[in-house]
Amino acid sequence: MSTEKEEGYVKHKLLVLSGKGGVGKTTVSVNLAAALALQGYRVGLLDVDIHGPNVAKMLGIEEKTVTASENGKINPHTLFENLKVISLGSFVPKGKPIIWRGPLKNKTIEQFVDDVEWGNLDFLVIDTPPGTGDEHLGIMQALGTIDGAILVTTPQTVSKDDAKRAGEFVKQMESRILGIVENMSYFVCPTCQTVHHLFGENGGELLADELETVVLIKLPQDPMMITSGDEGKPIPFFFRETPMEKQFLTLSEKILALVGEGSRED
Repeated sequence: MSTEKEEGYVKHKLLVLSGKGGVGKTTVSVNLAAALALQGYRVGLLDVDIHGPNVAKMLGIEEKTVTASENGKINPHTLFENLKVISLGSFVPKGKPIIWRGPLKNKTIEQFVDDVEWGNLDFLVIDTPPGTGDEHLGIMQALGTIDGAILVTTPQTVSKDDAKRAGEFVKQMESRILGIVENMSYFVCPTCQTVHHLFGENGGELLADELETVVLIKLPQDPMMITSGDEGKPIPFFFRETPMEKQFLTLSEKILALVGEGSRED
């Protein structure tokens, strides 16, 4: 992917990682990309979670056909005018396992970076698999440089410890950790408004201290997150003027500040 100001130029590249599965990494990737697009940025969302490509499901494009451009490149799905998406979930039959070794996974990642008609982008958000493995090395090699990584964890100690490994990977790659997203941080009882910390407290802060970074945001456990993902409706576009939309807009604004951009919302 070009690093010059020509067709295929990407201004900012953001890696979204987690140490373990089930912590909401893809939810964060999808809704962060949507929040940036909502503010007028040209955004690409690249799903390199080869064995669990859920981005297509969470954006409602699982059944949509992928086409080729006149020059033979892959046309990404375009949503909401300025959000382009590519996911292996659009290429394989629903429910079929993807049983690939490292070289084939890396080749696919290279194709998703170089052979997709991304056009010029302000942001490329990359949803990675849990942990650190072939896909992470492959995407770092294919991209060359990134603006930074966002680590997603829950407050739970096991999740925090695994996320630290992902953070150390980023450091070993001599890249920047933009900060921590603590997902499932708390639950607010809809009846009495009492705040419950079902997975413990302060995991995000402890991780931030250990990795010398910051907690970007603490996201609550909210049924809207489940509804949004299952129905393929990203929160910033389909659940406007809600507390969860504000959460993801706040996250996007913090990322914009960290990479030196300002809001473009009309």
